[in-house]
Amino acid sequence: MNKILLAGLVFTGLAVAGPAAAQQCGNDSSGFNSWVEDFKRAAPSNGVSASVVQRAFANVSYNRETIRADRGQRSFKLSFDEFLKKRGATTIIARGKKMKSANAALFDRLERRYGVPAGPIIAIWGMETGFGGFMGNQHTLSAVATLAYDCRRSAYFTEQLYAALQLVARGDLSTSARGAAHGEIGQTQFLPLNVIRYGADGDGDGHVDMVGSRADALASTANFLKGHGWSTGAGYQPGEPNFGAIQGWNAASVYQRAIAYMGAQIDGR
Repeated sequence: MNKILLAGLVFTGLAVAGPAAAQQCGNDSSGFNSWVEDFKRAAPSNGVSASVVQRAFANVSYNRETIRADRGQRSFKLSFDEFLKKRGATTIIARGKKMKSANAALFDRLERRYGVPAGPIIAIWGMETGFGGFMGNQHTLSAVATLAYDCRRSAYFTEQLYAALQLVARGDLSTSARGAAHGEIGQTQFLPLNVIRYGADGDGDGHVDMVGSRADALASTANFLKGHGWSTGAGYQPGEPNFGAIQGWNAASVYQRAIAYMGAQIDGR
């Protein structure tokens, strides 16, 4: 759900630079353990306490399921109609309408705060995890570390790894957490850096719990769209002002169109 960023950006007090940004990447598991040890030595100089690093990496291993998923995202090459069918659009729309009704007060509150109507938020929720029904079974820190080591997008996922460590440090990510194959977290599948940037405390408990709190996950999703330029009251179909915010969610055009289409059906537009 994220566009590629450059390593070396400064975010929330952590600057990914120097040795940590220049670890030797690899294309198989052979160099992973050495890379981890180098990363662990370099991380404290980039603002992460040694104790957090040791705790976070205690059970990290090279994740082959993550690599297989990263190399095999074929559904984004389907036609729009094929994609809707594969994703179960009819079911998502039907359930989405019920979710909108059952959580009307929450969605009204989110629209007042962020300007985003229920439809696209619910469409994202349904497509990403079946409304929280399946959030993934891969060890999150292993997935992110594997992709930080892997040469294909090492710089991008090095930033994600530092963000994940910050979430561990502040108590918003368990070191045993499991999620999607690329390290996405919670009911709407945020990568760690987006939890840092857009995570919202929707239930008022002082934490951002993307897994256990429906309100947090949906508020964060609305905040993400607002942060990507959502304009209150404007349309969100292709060619309309808010479609650009939807494009920020996922780089695949078929996915963007599916959010807009299902969102409109749920909103009754």
